[in-house]
Amino acid sequence: MNALIEASDVSFAYERGGPTVVDAVSLSVRRGAILGLLGPNGSGKTTLLRLIAGTRSPQRGRITFDGTPLPMLTRRELAKHIAVVPQETQSTFDFSALDIVLMGRYPHLGAFELEGPGDLALARAAMEATGTSALERRRFSALSGGEKQRVVIASAIAQASDALLLDEPTASLDLAYQLEIAALLARLNRERGTTMIVSTHDLNLAASVCTELALIRRGRIVTHGAVATVLTPSNVRAVYGIDADVAMHSRAGHMTVVPIARVE
Repeated sequence: MNALIEASDVSFAYERGGPTVVDAVSLSVRRGAILGLLGPNGSGKTTLLRLIAGTRSPQRGRITFDGTPLPMLTRRELAKHIAVVPQETQSTFDFSALDIVLMGRYPHLGAFELEGPGDLALARAAMEATGTSALERRRFSALSGGEKQRVVIASAIAQASDALLLDEPTASLDLAYQLEIAALLARLNRERGTTMIVSTHDLNLAASVCTELALIRRGRIVTHGAVATVLTPSNVRAVYGIDADVAMHSRAGHMTVVPIARVE
C-alpha cells in the first residue's frame, strides 16, 4: 500500500501521568484516500489530527509523512505538505476573503518576503476551485458559516499541500451548506487527488465522501477499512452504544445510518 501518512503504535496524554487520550494507535492513510475518523465526543479524534499535523508530539510511537518521521521536518516543511482546516476560524483583524486565502502561501515565502504575482494566481485558482471567487473582496467576518468554511478550505488548497486534515468541517452548518462542503471535498479529491483525513460526528457525511473509515473509541482504533466493511450495525453499536439501521440508499448513492435507540 502506498501510505502517505502512517501512525505506528502512537500514544499521547496531555499531562504526565494523566489519562491516555490516544492509545497505541496504528493507522495508514494511502495517497489519494479520504479517511473518515469517527467516534463519540472525547474519543481522541481531534487529538489524533493534531498529532498527524505535528502540532503535538506522541509520548510513544511515531508518525511519518511519505516515509519521513514528522520530527525530521521543520514546521515550514511540514506546512508545505499538510494543511489543516480547523473546526472554526476566527480573524482578529478585518481581513478580506482573498487575504485569508493568501495566508496559505506563507510557508512558501522567505523571511520578510511578500506575496508575488504567482502567489496571487495560486490563491485565485484556489478560490475558483472552491466557488469563492465572487467573495474575494468581501470581509471574512461578514461571510456566512458555509462561505467562511469554503474560504478556509481555499486557503488550505493555496498552501499547495499534499494532504488536508479537516476537523468537523460541517459543524454548525445548515443542511444545504453541509451538502455543499461534502460535494466540494469529493470534487477536490476526484479532480486533484488530494489526500484527506476528515474528523466528524456525522456518519452520513463520512459515508458520502470517504473512501475508508476508522472508528475510534476511548483513544483506540476499533476498526479501519472500506466504508461498507466498517459501517455496520454491530460496529455502530460497539462504538456509539446505539442500535441503528445501516443500508445503501439508492437515491443518495451511499450508505446511510438511521439511529433507532440507545443501548443501555
